[in-house]
Amino acid sequence: MTEIDFYSGGGDKLQIACRLIAKAVRQGLKLMVYSPDAAMVERLDKLLWTFSPTDFIPHCRTGDKLAGVTPVVLGHHYGELLHDDVLLNLDIEHPPFFSRFQRLIEITGTTPEDTQAARKRYRFYKDRGYEIRHHKLGMA
Repeated sequence: MTEIDFYSGGGDKLQIACRLIAKAVRQGLKLMVYSPDAAMVERLDKLLWTFSPTDFIPHCRTGDKLAGVTPVVLGHHYGELLHDDVLLNLDIEHPPFFSRFQRLIEITGTTPEDTQAARKRYRFYKDRGYEIRHHKLGMA
């Protein structure tokens, strides 16, 4: 069964995503980052190059010829999933394919809309019997 982790209270959603992606890479995990919003994927792609002066996050987008060997793959089409290790969801909805992954990471966000959407996703997983771990982050 997929392990689910929710992260809240850490500030900007994409900054938190970068921190969690860097942590996963340091642990040797493969990470698929999903958002149906191509503009968000573009912003995250640029941010991963600049968010930390000491961390290098090898990443690419789905469809790239190195996507099969790069630890972090960014995508906005769920038909392009390359592995089943860790999924970081940046969508406001639960991804319909999440259960094929060993672990799912959800970030709550800070806007009222983000919080409401995260609560809806939390209930969806809980109602289906998934055990959920909640991590409260300090403001960065």
